[in-house]
Amino acid sequence: MLRRPILSALLAGLCAATSCSFAADAANLPQVFAPGTVSGPAGEACPAFTPDGNTVFFDVGTMILVSHRANGTWSKPEIAPFSGRWMDHDPTISPDGSYLVYVSNRPLKPGDQALGATIKGKLYPARGGNLWRVDRKGKGWGEPVHLPDAVNASDRTYAPSVAADGSLYFIHPDAGGVFHIYSSTWSHGAYQPQQLVAVGDPSDSTHDPAIAADQSFMVFNLADAKDSDMGDFYISFRNGDQWSKPIDLGEAINGKPGKWSQWGAHIGPDGHTLYYTSDRTEQVTYPLTPQQAKAHLADMESWDNGADNIWYVSLTPWLDAHRTTAAAK
Repeated sequence: MLRRPILSALLAGLCAATSCSFAADAANLPQVFAPGTVSGPAGEACPAFTPDGNTVFFDVGTMILVSHRANGTWSKPEIAPFSGRWMDHDPTISPDGSYLVYVSNRPLKPGDQALGATIKGKLYPARGGNLWRVDRKGKGWGEPVHLPDAVNASDRTYAPSVAADGSLYFIHPDAGGVFHIYSSTWSHGAYQPQQLVAVGDPSDSTHDPAIAADQSFMVFNLADAKDSDMGDFYISFRNGDQWSKPIDLGEAINGKPGKWSQWGAHIGPDGHTLYYTSDRTEQVTYPLTPQQAKAHLADMESWDNGADNIWYVSLTPWLDAHRTTAAAK
């Protein structure tokens, strides 16, 4: 991705300081990821990359798939070796690539039923989700291990994100059913009791955190608790134990209200690319030439059909703006 001119960065710094939105320009618009190969008709979501960027894990709603890049080309996705038997989704990889955390409804103990979800006192069989960890074993993967109650305090625990020090960020509903972001630090070989990540208005709903490896910033969904959707993407910067006021990533990424949805944020291995899930489609300008019409049809048949796909965009404008603002203080 191209870096923005310094003037834009300075303007963005002012915007960051005042917590207004910052729109991406034509040099920094979201792009669909691996169209027709990874992004296809199956509803792809939640991409998680190995540190070298050459392997991506993602889900198609009920299972986790994996694709590998060789000579610039992504392979046909296959079911990940640890997935396919239960309802698995939301994969994330530790920054060093040594383990992967994901959500599954698989039984907590062999022989038990699939995990159910409790919503307003009613149990929905096999619809729950807890976090599981699977470690890298040479060129393969070990057996999934259920994470402890310090993390899995709810049967609706989703959207994990791992920091370099092992801290784990995730979401689950509070007693009133509103989702919030929580974190559990890794200390002395164990996850510590989870803490609410206080970002934004406490009454708002927060979803799907994508934590930077050094925990210096986080991208997440934010919505009014009364809204039925997950809201828009925001970015917040960490200052000690506090998080800055969330900054809207703008219409170029979030779209106009009701135009498209976005969720499942992940930070790429380069530390400044946001990968995420959206049902947005390519904008078409008419009239089309015969060649353009054929290309548009091919896109619709392979991925551009209004279903979920994986997209990416550079966070450089917001990161540079924050550095500029911090340096000016």
